[in-house]
Amino acid sequence: MKHKNRKPAVFIAPSLDKSAYDQKKMTGDKTVSGRLFYLSLQAIINAVIIGVIAKGLVGLINLITNISFYGKFSFGEASPAHNQLGLWVIIIPVIGGLIIGVMARLGSAAIRGHGIPEAMEQVLTNESRIKPVITILKPLSAAISIGTGGPFGAEGPIISTGGAFGSFAGQIMHISPNERKIMLTAGATAGMAAIFGTPVAAVLLAIELLLFEFSPRTIIPVALACATGAAMHILMFGSGPVFPMPAFPAPDAQALAWYVLGGAIIGVLAAFVSKSIYLIEDLFEKLPIHWMWWPAIGAIVIGVTGYFAPYTLGVGYNNITSLLSGQLPLAMVLGLCFMKYISWSISLGSGTSGGTLAPLMTIGGASGVLFGLIVLHFFPESHINLSVCALIGMAAMFAGAARALLTAVVFAFEATMQPHGLLPLLGACTASYFVSFFLMKGSIMTEKIERRGVAAPNSYEPDILQRLKVADIMETMPEPVGAINTSVFVYPDAPLSNAVDLISLHKLDILPVLNPADNTLSGLLTPARILDAYSNSRNAAEQYQQVFSIRRRRNRLLIRSRHLFSR
Repeated sequence: MKHKNRKPAVFIAPSLDKSAYDQKKMTGDKTVSGRLFYLSLQAIINAVIIGVIAKGLVGLINLITNISFYGKFSFGEASPAHNQLGLWVIIIPVIGGLIIGVMARLGSAAIRGHGIPEAMEQVLTNESRIKPVITILKPLSAAISIGTGGPFGAEGPIISTGGAFGSFAGQIMHISPNERKIMLTAGATAGMAAIFGTPVAAVLLAIELLLFEFSPRTIIPVALACATGAAMHILMFGSGPVFPMPAFPAPDAQALAWYVLGGAIIGVLAAFVSKSIYLIEDLFEKLPIHWMWWPAIGAIVIGVTGYFAPYTLGVGYNNITSLLSGQLPLAMVLGLCFMKYISWSISLGSGTSGGTLAPLMTIGGASGVLFGLIVLHFFPESHINLSVCALIGMAAMFAGAARALLTAVVFAFEATMQPHGLLPLLGACTASYFVSFFLMKGSIMTEKIERRGVAAPNSYEPDILQRLKVADIMETMPEPVGAINTSVFVYPDAPLSNAVDLISLHKLDILPVLNPADNTLSGLLTPARILDAYSNSRNAAEQYQQVFSIRRRRNRLLIRSRHLFSR
C-alpha cells in the first residue's frame, strides 16, 4: 500500500514513530546538566577532605621522623639530615622497609609503588575502582617509608590517596564508570594541589596523565577540585610559594640557547633514570625470596647512602629550595645528583611506598646546576644564572621522565612564582620532552602498566565518529527498493556516533537513513561502511601531501608572462 505523502518507490514499516528517536535529544549536549553540578559539588567536598588528609600525612611524616631519628614525640617539622645516630642510621630505613613489606603482604599489594601509575591502571582497566582500604594504607605506608628516611616526596602517596578517596566516593554514589573516573582524577589532583599549592599544574596533570580526554564534563569538576585543594593548601600551609627562590631578570637570547641545550641534556638523563628504575625492578624480580622482603633490602641502600650523605634522607623539599638559591657547595650538588639517585632508584625499584616527583626534581635540579657550573667555567660570558639552571633542570627532568610537558612548565612556575622563568622553562622542557621520545617508548609513569599489557594513550585526537555525519558516508538510494523496516532509523545530519550506538544496541546489519522532511528513505548505513569511513579518515590525516608547489606556480607565472609579451 502506497502512502499519498510518501515517495511511491519507498515502503516503510507502519511502526515508524518520529518521536521514538528524538535527534535533538540524541545529539544534544550531554556535558552540561544537573549531573555535572552534582559531580562538581561532590568533587569540592572531596577536595576539602583530601586537603585535611594531606595535612595529616605531612604531620604523620614529621611525627615518625622525630620518633625515628630524634627519639621525641612531636609533629613539628623535622629533617633526618641532622641526626646524630652514626652507623645506627642504617638500621632505621630497614625497619621501615620491613613494616611496609608486612603491610603490603597482609593489607594490599597496591600500596607498593609511587601512586600515579597505579591510579592510571585503575582508570584504564578497572572502571576507576580502587579498594577503599588504600585510602588508609597508602598514606600510612608512605609516612612510615618517608619518616624512616625514604628519599621520596609526599606528593605521590597523597595523589594515590586522593584518587582512592575519590574512587571510594564514586563507588558509594550512583554514577557511571566514566563519572567515577572523573571523581578519581579530581581526588588525585586535589591532593597534588593541596600539597604544593599548584592548582593549574594539577589540572594539567589530570589532562596529560589521568583523564585521557578533554571535555567540559571532565574538566569542570577537576578544576574545581584543584582550586579547592589549593585553597586548603593556603589555609593549612600558607600562601607563599612552596619553593621560594631569588628573583632574576629576563634572560637574553644567548642564555635562552644555553637553557634549551641544558633541557636537551636533561632529557637524556630523564630517559636513563626512567629505564634504570625498571631495570632495578627486573633485578629484584629475580631474587629467590618473597617480594615482601624487597623493601627492607632496598632500605639498606637508603641507610648506607644516608650515613655518608644525610641530606639524601627524607622528603628533601628543603634541598630543592637550596638548589634554587644557587648557593649550594659543589660537593652537596654532586651528592644530590648521584647519591640521591642511587638511594631513590634502588629503594623505589624494590617496590616500597613513595613518590617520584620530589626526587626527580631534586636530581634534575642538581643536574641543572652542574650543567650551569660547567658552562660558566668554559663560557663565563654565557649570561646564564645558576638558579635558573636549577629551575629548568628540575622541570625538564619531570617533563622528560613523565612525559608531562605542560604540567612541568606550569608546576615550576606556580611553585616558585617567578614569571621570568616561563620562557626558559618552556624551551628547556620542550627540548627534554622531544629528546625523551627518541630514547624511550613509554615513560616512568606508563612503563609499569605497559609491562602488564595495559596500553596507555599517548595522544589526544578529535573523535572521528563525532566529526563525521551520517550523510557523509551513507549509501544513497538511486533506485526503488522493497519494503524496509524503519522502526529504528537515523537522520542524515546525525553524528556517525549515533548510528554506531543504534547498530550496536539493536544488533543491526542495515540502518535506514530517513529524510527528516517527509520520513522517506534517503539511504542505508552498514557497519562495513562505518569501518571504511573511520579507517579512511584516519589514514587521510597521515598522508603526506604538498598543497602548494613553488615550481608549479613559477611555471604558471612564466606562461602568463609569455602570453602577455606575445600580445
